[in-house]
Order: sequence, then structure tokens, then C-alpha cells
Amino acid sequence: MPTEESQDLIDLTREICADQLAPKVDAAEEAAEFPRDTFALLGRSGLLSLPYAEELGGGGQPYEVYLQVVEEIAAAWMSVAVGVSVHSLTCFPVAEYGSDQQRADLLPAMLSGQTLGAYCLSEAQAGSDVSAISTRATPTQDGSQYSIKGTKAWISHAGHADYYTAFVRTDDHPSKGLSCFVIPGDTEGISFGAPERKMGLSCDTVRQVIFDGALVDNARLIGAPGSGMSIALHALDSGRLGIAAAATGLAQAALDVAAKYSKERKQFGKAISEFQGLSFLLADMEAAVTSARATYLHAARLKDAGKPFTRQAAVAKLICTDAAMKVTTDAVQVLGGYGYTRDFPVERYMREAKVTQIFEGTNQIQRLVIARQLLRG
Repeated sequence: MPTEESQDLIDLTREICADQLAPKVDAAEEAAEFPRDTFALLGRSGLLSLPYAEELGGGGQPYEVYLQVVEEIAAAWMSVAVGVSVHSLTCFPVAEYGSDQQRADLLPAMLSGQTLGAYCLSEAQAGSDVSAISTRATPTQDGSQYSIKGTKAWISHAGHADYYTAFVRTDDHPSKGLSCFVIPGDTEGISFGAPERKMGLSCDTVRQVIFDGALVDNARLIGAPGSGMSIALHALDSGRLGIAAAATGLAQAALDVAAKYSKERKQFGKAISEFQGLSFLLADMEAAVTSARATYLHAARLKDAGKPFTRQAAVAKLICTDAAMKVTTDAVQVLGGYGYTRDFPVERYMREAKVTQIFEGTNQIQRLVIARQLLRG
């Protein structure tokens, strides 16, 4: 269970969210501004490094505490919470698979928020099917570098990141031909597509990342050549929990707005919360949020105990994101016509919830993972 120190971190997060994030979110989302200063603030506050070991420069906190911090951030600003989860994902390969030298060289800046990362896995024809990745790294003639050519798609932080944790092909083998590189953002030969015009998460800039002969030193290869598939899949187990926690925070925010509104809005001489039909709807929303939180915390505790958690992570991602979609939709219903306007945040919450069912593996893919894990052996 969280210690007193962990509770202090969660309380600190709530304070920062209330004082620094909540006042900015509406205007920033309307203007689609990338919140780089907010990520820097979270880094200075020690909130980007929580799940990593203290000897690596991290906060040394259990994963369940980190996820509760992500949930608190999501309740205030979903784009930032998604960005925190993405950034943590970019650090994972270095922390878990990097050499001592790579950890010493890269992690201090990563975990302090001094540098911000992007996670380059997906491509236009390689979303759920990682084995279809075609971006290729070719050794240079002198063998000291790799030349990377290809295009990554749907990349958060593209154009703003200081480094790109990229999974590219070094061999033609479908599953053993991928390798992981951490590529500096100022590398010559990297360019970006236009920002995607998304229905939500406007502050989470998403673009193509185009590698056109970008030269990367051998020292930036993380793990052994060909180990990229294994690294990516292990990272995604943890990343799915980040999205599960963020979706839960979003659902909680929607429920809070709906419950507050229902006590203030009067019809037929009494608050609409007093009508059983609406109070039962709110009760179902509360049950969905509470169930979602329980599933991600269960998976996190398995991870913290060093036990397998792939199936439970997929369950959490599925349950939490479906709950977010349902609860945000119901919140719009509770507010009626006002819920459909931008005068209240629930219409934005509903738009933001939809993508949680899609990224980090669609919920159809989660069902596939769950079934395979359940029926294995």
C-alpha cells in the first residue's frame, strides 16, 4: 500500500493540478498549444520519474503510486496525462535494457524532465501489427553509425521532443529483426508531417516522424540488435496501465462535473439529482469509475510484486477506457443541452475519451491479448 511519502506525492500532484494545470486547460486546448512548460514543471516537481529506481535518478515509487499520480493529472488535463505516460514509455527501454553507460548518459535528463521524449513505434501500415514495421536502420560503411530511413505515424510530441525512442528494422526477420534506438531530436535527416487534426487531445501534438537518412551512433542502440520486438511489447504492458489510469482520471472528472450539476440544476421544483432515473445513472457512473480504478491498481500491484501482469494490464486498459467512454457520454446526457456546449468541459471529456479505446492497442487487440493469455498452455 502507498506509504506516507507516497500519499504526500499524490497530495502534491493534486495541488499542482489545481493551481497550475486546471486554470490553463480550457484556453490551451482551444488553441492547441503544446504544454512544454507544464511538462517541465512536472519534471522539476519529481513527477516524471516516479516509477524508476532512485539509483537511476528516479523517484523509486511503486507503479501503483505513479499511476495514481497519472490519474490525478488526467482529471485536470488529459493531454498532459497522456504525455506523461508517453514520456515514461520512452524511458522504459533505457532503464530496463540499456547499458550502465547508456543509463548514466541518458536517464538523468529524461527522468528530470530536462528532455522530453516521443515513442516511435506505429507506422501507417504497422499499428497493431508491430511485425509489419518497415522503417529501416542500415549500418554505415565504417560501422560506427546507422542510417535510418522510413516514416513513423501517430507520434505524440513529434516536433517538440528532444529525443525519439524508435523501433526500426535491422533485419528482415518479422519478430527478431527489430531494434530500439534513442535518436536525438536535432539529428539531421528528421522532419515531420503536419499535425493531425484530431477530435480531441488538442494539446497532444501528433504527427508523422520522417527519417531520411538520419545518422545515429551505435551508442544509441538500446539492447541487442533484434531485441526491439521484445522491448516494445514489454514497454506496452506498462504503457497500457498509464492509459488505463489516465482514462480513469478523465472519467472521474466527468462524474464530478455531472454530480455537481445535478444538485444545482432544478426542474419541476427540485434538483434533478432527486429524480431516481438520473440518480441511478450517476450511481452507474460511480460504479464504472470505481471498477476501473480497481482493475488498474490490481495490475499495478502485480507488476510491483514482480509477477506477470500482461493479461491484467490488457484487462485494465479495456475496462478503464470503455468506462471513460461510457461515463463521459453519460455526463453529457446529465447536463442535457449544456453538456453539448463548450461552456462545460464534458463535451471535451467525451471527445478525449474516444481515443483511449484506440491507442496503446485498440480494445479489440486487448481482447485478443486477454484471450491468448487466458488460454495459453
